[in-house]
Amino acid sequence: MVNKKCYDCPFYSPQTSYCLKLFTFVKNPDEPPCITVKKTSDSFSYKKSFEMMSEPISPPIEDLSYVPTGIPGLDELLHGGFLRGKTYLIAGETGAGKTIFSLQFLIYGALNNEPGIYLAIDEPTEHLLKGMKRFGWDVYDLIREGRLRFLDMRTHFSKIYLKDERGKIEPRFVIDIILKNIRRINARRLVIDPIAPLMYGNPENVLYAREFLREMVFSLERLGNVTTIMTSEIPTGSNQYSRFGVEEFLASGIIILKLKEIKGRIYRVLYIRKARWAPVRPGKYVFRIESGKGIIIKGPLEKFL
Repeated sequence: MVNKKCYDCPFYSPQTSYCLKLFTFVKNPDEPPCITVKKTSDSFSYKKSFEMMSEPISPPIEDLSYVPTGIPGLDELLHGGFLRGKTYLIAGETGAGKTIFSLQFLIYGALNNEPGIYLAIDEPTEHLLKGMKRFGWDVYDLIREGRLRFLDMRTHFSKIYLKDERGKIEPRFVIDIILKNIRRINARRLVIDPIAPLMYGNPENVLYAREFLREMVFSLERLGNVTTIMTSEIPTGSNQYSRFGVEEFLASGIIILKLKEIKGRIYRVLYIRKARWAPVRPGKYVFRIESGKGIIIKGPLEKFL
């Protein structure tokens, strides 16, 4: 029988020595805490035998259920919406509509008994709320009723940032803040906008960032009922979908938002790059952003060519 080790388990984070399955730190990766060792002895030969009993590494398969995105026309393209409890990456260049997309997703949920949390990473929440009101989205009642929560992550890092001690921040510190707020309002939707600046530990250490993201996504998806959107800024003309090259592999779906010039006019274009377990037809779609409504898909790109 081959002995299982933590290094073989997707729930183990080598960077932090943390087990996402049992929510505990691992002292010795060669002796996984999820494996129980029962020791017996033979009174005649004094030979020792071991019975190894382990839990399955993979999580149980659950029935798939879908979460409406709140974007008119998008659920039909996704054949039902987002998978409940999974993580999605919304990537795009500046001005393409990533924040509008994310807020529309949250507001729709809040109006339909699915409380949501918005993690503001690099913009003050007061500026964001003022901008939303100007756009036609007055969400103050939803906030007072506990159906929406805007969390300014900069306040949690300000002292550490000023002391230049970013490298001392453990991923679990950030994850615990997120989980605490999820439990506080029984959130069912989460937006992290954008994801890259959240890597306060060492943004230049790609290995650290990848382990950070892996640990965070696994922790959120273990909840089973919180659907998450991460946004990613991509430079105009770039073929990349994320900064660290791991976000797209962890996400169950990727939606690309771009600006495209057609016959002298600038259009916003949406492209479903990835949708796990959905027979999505490849194609690009033109959408508009309308005040008070948000994103509205107008039709296939070829109709505008």
